[in-house]
Amino acid sequence: MIGALFSLAKPALHALDAETAHQLTIRGLSLMPISPAPVDDPRLSVDVFGRHFPNPVGLAAGFDKQCEVPDQLLGLGFGFVELGGVVPKPQEGNPRPRVFRLTRDEAVINRFGLNSEGLDSARRRLASRRGRPGIVGVNIGANKDSTDRIADYVLCIERLCGLADFLTINVSSPNTPGLRDLQGEAFLDDLLARSMDARDKADQGRRKTIILLKIAPDISLDTLDAIVATALKRGIDGLTVSNTTTARADSLREKALASEMGGLSGKPLFVPSTKLLAETFMRVERKFPLIGVGGVDSAEAAWTKIRAGASLVQLYSAMVYKGPGLIGDIKRGLLQTLENENTSLAQALGRDASAIAQGRL
Repeated sequence: MIGALFSLAKPALHALDAETAHQLTIRGLSLMPISPAPVDDPRLSVDVFGRHFPNPVGLAAGFDKQCEVPDQLLGLGFGFVELGGVVPKPQEGNPRPRVFRLTRDEAVINRFGLNSEGLDSARRRLASRRGRPGIVGVNIGANKDSTDRIADYVLCIERLCGLADFLTINVSSPNTPGLRDLQGEAFLDDLLARSMDARDKADQGRRKTIILLKIAPDISLDTLDAIVATALKRGIDGLTVSNTTTARADSLREKALASEMGGLSGKPLFVPSTKLLAETFMRVERKFPLIGVGGVDSAEAAWTKIRAGASLVQLYSAMVYKGPGLIGDIKRGLLQTLENENTSLAQALGRDASAIAQGRL
């Protein structure tokens, strides 16, 4: 039903600038009644991070930035949703226009700059849904003008533990100056040490909040080695691979828009993010799970992420072009693949990581 509505609304939405269309979409979702998520085939369930995910298809951060409609999104059929990014103090982000559709490339460039209503607003909204079903996480960042960015992450963890199933430390957005510098080994070690300590103190006496780290696709393998080593040393729960890219492939068709500053997501990100995912899987050696994100726009793409080493996958940009019906399409396609290959998600996990890392997707 909602897929059909999207088909009718898409021409009107795409006639608007991308940010206005997105705001209208969030508004429309907020007016929808909260309904139970569809029941998934048990073959799609995934047990990781000490949680039971009804299916492996999640919503990536950036769609519901202000934590307004998590339950409506779960009702669309996602196995989990990630909200945010949230930063401690309200900030407007970068000037508009700051998001662009590269229609012929099925891609999006954004330079929002972590526009956020702030931590207090996120806390209020998350507290109002306490006790409702569904796995919900929050992507957290640092304010642009912060004099102690690590303290910003620590504050977000202290205030959001108990209100979300997982928190994703975002050090990989290209739209906050200097943020990616926190991926450097010394900074990252301090950040993760203080973050895990904050989580452990905040969660005393209750189930631990999952702490994830989201990394950029534009890193060398030496940097990846250092990130994985630091993540393992500090005992985080998993990695999300990957954020948007600052690279611009020559194959992009929307040449004029491709020159816009910001992070590129969507179909062109699939190959580099999936290769990095496979490289990460081989380094992690199953010591913790990975979430694969970047260019997931079909069941085939999701299946490739799983074969590269992703226990869970996330999407966002593809919904701009294919609408929410894509969620069900991916789940049906995954079930058909499991049947055709007489296998399971667990058996497929990372089975082709080596080949994919070498570019044989």
